[in-house]
Amino acid sequence: MTTNAKGTPVRNERDTGLPDADQTTTETAAAFAGSDPVEHLSPDVFLQAVEHAPVAISITDLHANILYANRAFSHVTGYRSDEVIGKNESILSNRTTPRLVYQALWGRLHQKKAWSGVLVNRRKDNSLYLAELNVAPVLNEQDDVVYYLGMHRDTSDMHELEQRVANQKHMIEGVINAAPVAMVLLDQEQRIVMANQAFRQLTSTLTQSDSMEDALSSIQYRLGDRYQALVNVGMGFSSVEIAFDVSHYRQNWYLCDGCSITQEDEEPGNFFSQPGSRHLLLTINDITELRQRQQDSQLNALKALMAEEELLEGMRETFNGAIHRLQGPVNLIGAALKMLQRRLGEQAQQDPVVLAMQEAQNAGLEALDSLSASIPVTMEEAKMPVNMNQLLREVINLSISDLLAQGIVVDWKPALHLPWVMGSEARLRSALKQLVANAIEAMSSRTISRRELFIASSVEKQVVRIEITDSGPGIPGELIFKVFEPFFSTKPPHKGCRGMGLPMVHEIVSEHAGTVYIDSGYRQGCRMIVELPYSAG
Repeated sequence: MTTNAKGTPVRNERDTGLPDADQTTTETAAAFAGSDPVEHLSPDVFLQAVEHAPVAISITDLHANILYANRAFSHVTGYRSDEVIGKNESILSNRTTPRLVYQALWGRLHQKKAWSGVLVNRRKDNSLYLAELNVAPVLNEQDDVVYYLGMHRDTSDMHELEQRVANQKHMIEGVINAAPVAMVLLDQEQRIVMANQAFRQLTSTLTQSDSMEDALSSIQYRLGDRYQALVNVGMGFSSVEIAFDVSHYRQNWYLCDGCSITQEDEEPGNFFSQPGSRHLLLTINDITELRQRQQDSQLNALKALMAEEELLEGMRETFNGAIHRLQGPVNLIGAALKMLQRRLGEQAQQDPVVLAMQEAQNAGLEALDSLSASIPVTMEEAKMPVNMNQLLREVINLSISDLLAQGIVVDWKPALHLPWVMGSEARLRSALKQLVANAIEAMSSRTISRRELFIASSVEKQVVRIEITDSGPGIPGELIFKVFEPFFSTKPPHKGCRGMGLPMVHEIVSEHAGTVYIDSGYRQGCRMIVELPYSAG
């Protein structure tokens, strides 16, 4: 290739589509080799290197007219070399690239600086492709721009792949955020990597701090060993039910699933070894509504069961009361009979009074035996782990109608984390129900204006502590121990009270190695305290 007087390249008959080796090739090789070319390599080496380079390379004049294009240029654009030599680079433009991009390109070139970016180009067959383009000015020894060197490659497939990944990521994030199930992803240090909108809403429900870390910690605590197995060995779990006390009267229930996800390392240094890191995915599904329906059904069954138990307990109290009242006269008859027999001596065997008293005593003993045999038997219940918060909540729900009828306000403060108590669930529920019933009755008088029932649970000194406090008249200090005696009551006789409620509570609590007592220092009503040892497991 030669040039005319203006320096414009002119093709000759021997032109192969490449610049002449005697001038253009030398300048091109110098441009690629830098200002200090390797002298022992011939210019043809540089020409062949450019010609066979896998990236599309073109050299233009200062007006972007193409002076040289390598084989990769033809492969990418579809134009043969002889079809583009002398043509402007704009033949590749699709006219959809924003003008600002070209302004930025020429602005950099005029500053003798390289530019890189992406253009939308059109091939010879009119198909479009994305060209990742790098354009640099070629300077002569006087630091003047003599050519522009352009290198570009088709990045359509890469862009399509990246866009597909981005779209899928956006779609997955949209689906996850729209899902009603709370999801949280943790890295191998158990730090939150991703949490969807449902988990953020769950956070505000479970914690006052609105901290996702605090909510996660509470969930991990309730999952216990299952979560530790997931962390330590990647053993997943499914359908694990946990509960939260979200208010004084309401409990939320959630169904949890956990799985381990292995992710390959993204660091360049680990390209060949590909070590994996384990991520943890937790899903938390709110089943409160379902559990509430189940609890309502269970509560109705529990009401029927409690009514039957109360009836049986009433029968037991009635029989015990009758036995207690009959035992006195029988004992008196027996004592009088012994005195009379000692006084009469041998004549007592024929004395009609003695004989009548013996018949009366025998009849009384038979009646006592008959009454004792008629007492309903208490069924032995196997001991199991009991959630005292759950029992208190059930007792409150069972007493709702009585509380509303008396206009009593309940302040229920359960402990956030309460250990299990090993015992009889039915017996413990009966004891708590009796204490709440006593408190309601204590506030039922018309003279009581402030009607408040405070119920709390806590853990103190290796025991589960339950406080039931009413704003009634209270119990005098001299009676705080006597009220636990059978058949003693502070209520008027006309109320038909048998005085067996607190003795029954004392009996049940004692069966569980616990204590029940009245707080003698409380003066604004009556505070009953139950303390039960909890299971360390």
